[in-house]
Amino acid sequence: MNFFETHTHLDDDKFNEDRKQVIEKIYKSGVTKCVNVGCSIETSKNSVELAKKYEFIYATCGIHPSEISESEKEIEKDVEKIKEIVESSSKVVAIGEIGLDYHYDGFDKELQKIGFIKQIELANELELPIVIHTRDAIDDTIEVLRNSDFENGGILHCCPFNRELVKHALDKGLYIAFGGTCTFKNSKNAKEIINMVPDNKLLIETDSPYLAPEPFRGTRNDSSNLNLIVKKIAEFRGRTSEEIADLTYKNAENLFGKGV
Repeated sequence: MNFFETHTHLDDDKFNEDRKQVIEKIYKSGVTKCVNVGCSIETSKNSVELAKKYEFIYATCGIHPSEISESEKEIEKDVEKIKEIVESSSKVVAIGEIGLDYHYDGFDKELQKIGFIKQIELANELELPIVIHTRDAIDDTIEVLRNSDFENGGILHCCPFNRELVKHALDKGLYIAFGGTCTFKNSKNAKEIINMVPDNKLLIETDSPYLAPEPFRGTRNDSSNLNLIVKKIAEFRGRTSEEIADLTYKNAENLFGKGV
């Protein structure tokens, strides 16, 4: 089986000691296309550099909600910098990850929304899809989804198992990506939510080095674990792992277009 990894962070510090070996390992495991995701100006640059170095790796560029600046003026400057990074490489396939995250103390909801919306506008300008992150912010994420146009589609990344959120994302034509959390023994509604998603909107990811699937939960994750995620989704949907790997691969190619 071949796998299309739609969301990983190979530039993360957790891979500093053995990044080259991990990249070789995941390719040998069948991950023949891989999207490395930017979360800030710095990591977006890192993502582009990785994509330049490895043929099978592609990049996204964006500012994660936890990295949003402290004024609208600074956010606008940061978005311009992201635009410059995107335009420096033909291997940038999306804007992201962007969105809302109210999990930790000290966040500013309004500034996060401004950053989210401005990056949606940038994606539309550059004719790219988006990668959406949402954590403890379901209602506000739904509000942004309702009021935004995604001219080149996008992904609801590491999908929370929330019916209303998934419904609104699908209504907007977004793809839904599932990772290691669908294998967790305490995940509620995982089977129901995964079965809400049509075949042509389903994607897989690891969000590595985070969220390793069972039985490796709590360890450093990498894209070679995609087979475990595929196996669980196949089990939930009454399909074979080969079928799930194949259709998610084709879906990712359809979303990211000629660039991959």
